[in-house]
Amino acid sequence: MEPVIDAAEAPCDAAAITIDSCLHEGEQRSLADDVLDGLTKPFKELPPKHFYDSRGAELFDRICELPEYYPTRTERSILQEHAGPIAAMTSAAELVELGSGTAAKTRVLLDALHEAGTLERYVPVDVTEQMVRSCAQQLTGEYPGLRVHGVIGDFERHLDRVPDPDGARLVVFLGGTIGNFPPGSRRRFLREIAGLLGAGDHLLMGTDLVKDPQVLTRAYDDSEGVTAEFNRNLLRVLNRELDADFDPEDFEHVALFDSEHEWIEMRLRARRAHTTTVAELGLSVRFEAGEEMRTEISAKFTRERVEADLAAAGLELASWLTDPDELFALSLSRPAR
Repeated sequence: MEPVIDAAEAPCDAAAITIDSCLHEGEQRSLADDVLDGLTKPFKELPPKHFYDSRGAELFDRICELPEYYPTRTERSILQEHAGPIAAMTSAAELVELGSGTAAKTRVLLDALHEAGTLERYVPVDVTEQMVRSCAQQLTGEYPGLRVHGVIGDFERHLDRVPDPDGARLVVFLGGTIGNFPPGSRRRFLREIAGLLGAGDHLLMGTDLVKDPQVLTRAYDDSEGVTAEFNRNLLRVLNRELDADFDPEDFEHVALFDSEHEWIEMRLRARRAHTTTVAELGLSVRFEAGEEMRTEISAKFTRERVEADLAAAGLELASWLTDPDELFALSLSRPAR
């Protein structure tokens, strides 16, 4: 992940930018609903999508630069090697990106599609309004003739707000984010993505691959403690947004590999018995010493697992792209014929 774009760096074509916001007041209960649901379960958990406030995004930028954290740089290297062939295979006029962020890696694809002469529109979908607007301004300045239709929303809830296609469509879902979904939810979400695709359209998805568990755990529990701070920052989000009184130092960061499910789990483990109050929810939550709360799963994949998930969503694999060490993969798929 790259630093946030300075929209002033390039002139933009304001007429080429459309921004739709799905985050109406009545829809901003997602955090509260997720916290109420997650903290009242027998095994407490919180969804990872709430990691990314401004501080969380800054910490994740640092994680991506750590020597132990291979996914971001490996995925970027695969994109750099194969962007040209992907552009040739898809002939995409439109690139839709789920969880677009700063579009840092996506620029490799935008460059290839622009060079191929097919690129007409970019549709970023992200919950962070300023990032969508800054990215739109920057990209319309960099790519003459490009139109940007930004969607400010949660891609889990607002896929129906993606505009109708404008030519051959390439949907991209990078970063291994699909691994944050449990298997049933993952296949359901892939079916929803498939609903965005017509004949001739494609999905490009990044997946982290099964490998030595020690390599995986080091990637999620770095020696500098950046990932630990990223994990505990979620509690600061709850304190600020829901008037909770978590003390992040009451919890230690835990990363473990579940060999049965072949995924990494990040957890927060209570260092002492205590009770936390979430004032906005009128909720008191008891933690026993040593009790763990799950904050993320990150599933790891084989080619066979990816193909099975795609098939369950009505998609078929068109191309499988990986690095020489087979750490990470990009799968290019299309509606099954």
